[in-house]
Amino acid sequence: MDSFGGKLAVVTGGGSGMGRELVRQLADQGCSVATCDINEETVAETAAMAQAAAPPGVRVTGHVFDVSDEAQVLRFRDQLLEGHAAGHVDLVFNNAGIGAAGSFVKDSREDWERTFAIDFWGVYYCARAFLPLLIASGDGVLVNTSSVNGFWATLGPGLPNTAYSTAKFAVKGFSEALIEDLRNNAPQVRVAVVMPGHVGTNIMRNSFRARGLPEPEQMSDAQVEELIPAEAVARLTQAGLLAAGPSTDDLRQMLVRICNDFRDKAPVSAAQAATIILDGVRSGAWRILVGKDANMIDAAVRAKPEAAYDYAELFGRLAGTPASPSGQ
Repeated sequence: MDSFGGKLAVVTGGGSGMGRELVRQLADQGCSVATCDINEETVAETAAMAQAAAPPGVRVTGHVFDVSDEAQVLRFRDQLLEGHAAGHVDLVFNNAGIGAAGSFVKDSREDWERTFAIDFWGVYYCARAFLPLLIASGDGVLVNTSSVNGFWATLGPGLPNTAYSTAKFAVKGFSEALIEDLRNNAPQVRVAVVMPGHVGTNIMRNSFRARGLPEPEQMSDAQVEELIPAEAVARLTQAGLLAAGPSTDDLRQMLVRICNDFRDKAPVSAAQAATIILDGVRSGAWRILVGKDANMIDAAVRAKPEAAYDYAELFGRLAGTPASPSGQ
């Protein structure tokens, strides 16, 4: 696919972050886009921004649907086909995702399964819904977003990440399994799997919203204390990240700071990540790593998988692992 001009793309999770930037960059390159998100306000902003900057003939539509609900995915499909007067789609970017329920042991089953449902079942349901339309295009591309946590299932010492990592491993495995399946049974379509490292997005704030929580600034004392229980406070204090005896407001401000820093101090911006992804899709890559951290961790884990969770050895190896200059 040398150009996105004249194509029709589907982007899930288009309300912010990489999804928003994918919509904007695709539209700027002459591609019509239908994007969905669970947040009506932000997805409308994305569609309006992309449409305003798009060349003539490009149509960008925003839709409010939850990809973890198959019935909603099917309504999204039908709505976008009608809105774009189309009988096929050319590209599907399964980008929607949240992060929550790090612990299988301590976090609620409801939060764990909600995270897994958005991060994996959302990819699966969209693949089911849109594959026939990609086949009909004659030259379709299914792009599934996994993560560095799709090959390294932790955030580091003391930071389990089970629901998100399990889902992202599943996305990676599903995508790789489709390579031979599509080659034999739907050669009109190819698949690519994206594995970002730390990209500056609002995923932390969006994850709170997906769980029915307000922005950190508006959280009640009880909500803050549930998110950061006493044992977590003790670990953070011991690590020097919190002063001794923090108040609930101190914890609230820490949450705000962490969310903002994750977005604003990342080594790769959402716009840069979207460019890497689109360049990879255009080049025909099936495996697209985003960021030096993703490249370095991938190389270190593949070189010695049995040491992936021996942090002293892994981090020591990372210090001497060169990153791929291409970012892929």
